[in-house]
Formats: sequence, structure tokens, C-alpha cells
Amino acid sequence: MKSLKIIPVLLLLVLSACSAVRVNADYDRGTNFTQYKTYAFHKSGIDKVEISEFDKKRILRAIDAQLSSMGMTKSETPDLLVNIFTKEREKVEVSQFNAGWGYGWGFGWNPYLWGGQNFVSSSTEGTLYIDLIDAKKKELIWEGKGVGNLTENRADKEQRINEFVAKILAQFPPQE
Repeated sequence: MKSLKIIPVLLLLVLSACSAVRVNADYDRGTNFTQYKTYAFHKSGIDKVEISEFDKKRILRAIDAQLSSMGMTKSETPDLLVNIFTKEREKVEVSQFNAGWGYGWGFGWNPYLWGGQNFVSSSTEGTLYIDLIDAKKKELIWEGKGVGNLTENRADKEQRINEFVAKILAQFPPQE
């Protein structure tokens, strides 16, 4: 009976772990990042992103807020061009819980206890790339990537996008 009480706790932990955004960044080691003070969005690149215009605006507003909080300013003659790219994929997870214990050490198969439970869940995993391009050289100097579960709930979307962007841009400028 105690094991039945543990299952909801385990499911809660699994679901909360799935909500985390995993981030990483890569950059050109030969770049002096202190020279970049201004930015603009790379319109032709952003226009090609295949997401809703509302989500695109949410992402750009979040990037704007984060870069502004870092002391950078938007400019018509920027040091950096900001571009984004997105991907998404459907994740299907199947979990099987057996109702009985086996013999020997650890879990095993027990022919007398049939009736295990199968749980199938699906979610949409999204990836957001934020590229920073040297405006003069037209070269990529930094790329941040965030991966995590997406939501269709409009009220939660803004918060989720802000979380993605904040965690990605927390890696900029790179600390060596």
C-alpha cells in the first residue's frame, strides 16, 4: 500500500523535471564581447521563422527586455544583429508500472501478479536558438539554445517564453 502512495509523488517529480529549460551556448573564442553595446533584430532572418506572429512578438519582446536589462540599447546602426530560430517535436513517453514484486534481488517478473499499468503521455518539446551576429563582419559570434516543454495555454505562454529567453541570455556574454 505504501508503494501506491509513492507513485503520485514520483509522477509529480517527473512532471516538474519536464518543465525545466535546458540551455547551453557556443561562441567564437576570438571575440571581445565588451565591444558590443547596441543591437537590432535581423528582420530578414526573423521573418523566416515558422511560428505564429504572436509567439514571435513574445520572443522578441523578451529578448528586448533581457538585452536592455544588460545595459544594451536598440539602435539603427547596431553592433549586434539578433536572429532567432525555432524547432519543435512531439514527445511520446510510455511508462509501465507492474503491480507485483518478483523474486531474487530487486524487481522482476511475477507470473502470479498480472495487471500492471501502462501510462502514455505526450508533450511538445520546443527549441529556441538565439543567434548574435557581428553587424559589421556579418559573422555569427554567439549562439544560445534552450530546450523545454511548450504550452498551448495562452496565459502561460508569455511566462514560458520569458523563462526560455532569460535562461538562454543568462549565458551572454560568455564567462571564461
